[in-house]
Amino acid sequence: MPYQNNTHKMNKLLKYREQLNLTQAELAKKSAVSERTIQRIEKGTEPKGYTLKVLAKALGVSEGDLRENKSISETVNYQITKHINLSSIFGIIFPPINILLPWFIMKNKNQVNDITRQIVSIQIFYTIISIVCILFSPFISRWFGITNQLTLILLIASVVINLYVIIRNTIELDKNQKLHIKLNFSIL
Repeated sequence: MPYQNNTHKMNKLLKYREQLNLTQAELAKKSAVSERTIQRIEKGTEPKGYTLKVLAKALGVSEGDLRENKSISETVNYQITKHINLSSIFGIIFPPINILLPWFIMKNKNQVNDITRQIVSIQIFYTIISIVCILFSPFISRWFGITNQLTLILLIASVVINLYVIIRNTIELDKNQKLHIKLNFSIL
């Protein structure tokens, strides 16, 4: 795919509403929030309290996704973003390279945005979960009388799962310029 450099400058509520192909009136009906309130939020008013909660629920996103509803203004180079994601493969067996290499490229290429932060967050989360599982596997083996090969099985499974996540997200970045597998939170 050729080099793409897209600039996103859009209100978060508007972005999520348009992704669902909803008009302001349809969202107002679905959320029980007045159309006028939706218009104000899309012009820059910060949604709070009950309004934030019902809009997030109606859109199927977290409240955090709608907070700080000032305009999103970031430049995303999807070619570099795909490279940042794929760079995690080099550290798939040797953490923390799977975290440090994408983070370094993200900072060095000035591609700090929601997608690249999510890529690094996924790798941090994956590493923490893998380490915990592998550290507890000898205890689980003893407690449940499971084979002594559990640690090796978990190690191989964690590598395969992370490889799948990296490849699947790269394919989605290439096709739709978003991540297919992502966390509902960001560690960065």
